[in-house]
Amino acid sequence: MQFFSKLISFLFNPLFMPFGGTLAYFMVTPRFSPPDNQRAVLTAVFIVTVAIPILFFFLLRNLGWISSSGLQQIRERKIPLYLYIILTYIVIARVIPTSYAEELYFFFTGILGALLACLFLVYFGYKASMHMIGISGLTTFVLGLSFHYEKNIILALSLLFLSMGAVATARLYQKAHQPHEVITGIVLGFFTQLITFNYWL
Repeated sequence: MQFFSKLISFLFNPLFMPFGGTLAYFMVTPRFSPPDNQRAVLTAVFIVTVAIPILFFFLLRNLGWISSSGLQQIRERKIPLYLYIILTYIVIARVIPTSYAEELYFFFTGILGALLACLFLVYFGYKASMHMIGISGLTTFVLGLSFHYEKNIILALSLLFLSMGAVATARLYQKAHQPHEVITGIVLGFFTQLITFNYWL
């Protein structure tokens, strides 16, 4: 069980969720987008939201500012969160402006809102589950795409909801979070995306 918990936590690392949402958008939207454009956007999103944060993680760990990728200590979360907020803003401003894809623009706006809320809680000594923020936000976004384009993607949504349960179980099994921290993560991920629905759904 320990192996599977670690595997699930790795596969559903919150760093992968923005890229997952971008990929889901291109798979669901009926709008035509040249394959070259799709590859360019996916590559840019991957570099900014996955590759760069991983490089900074190794730098921060070598400097002794963080001790593990799980960011178990609340104080260790501040610098990574500030970094990811800046990187998410770069994606919004430069990679996916609202004129390119309104849905993706507001997806990343929701991510930015969740990160700011998470940082706000850190200053009050509270550690919301970023794994749950990520998977909950992704699930909500894909649900919104389903309604927006009136497409039946019930299988994908079912898998995402099952993944939410699996991630929550894994985080609790690993004692990475208390139940209320997992619930807070779900709520933050859900509502920050739900609020953006008013602008594109």
